[in-house]
Amino acid sequence: MRVSRLLHTRYRLNDLERSVRFYKEVLGLEEVRRHKSPRGSELVFLKAPLSEETIELCHFPNSGPVEVQADLTHLAFEVESLEAFGAHLASLGLRYSDGPTMKPDGSGGFAFVDAPEGYEIELIQRSPAASTGNQTY
Repeated sequence: MRVSRLLHTRYRLNDLERSVRFYKEVLGLEEVRRHKSPRGSELVFLKAPLSEETIELCHFPNSGPVEVQADLTHLAFEVESLEAFGAHLASLGLRYSDGPTMKPDGSGGFAFVDAPEGYEIELIQRSPAASTGNQTY
């Protein structure tokens, strides 16, 4: 027996509403549901427009403060244009924390922006001719 699909990924946070604003306003994710777990965690689920999987943002103060280590984990999202997304970030007073870095063969590129609390977000641009498979950068 194997698992059949990835449903969601959880990130625990100190400031839930600040992070929800970032994921909605900066990345354009949609909030699909919000509730409190039986043990008292505040949970918000968000998703990208063309994805089925969700991101679960969790605030659970009883377990202590969250301290995200550098390069611990990241979420990766596809964008049409790293240049255009960079302009979007600039309009919000933000900038890439790394990149953009374009691949020499013209098949795309990647960049990173830091979410609140230090989680990294990778933005990946693929050329129209690039495979729709999972690319590693």
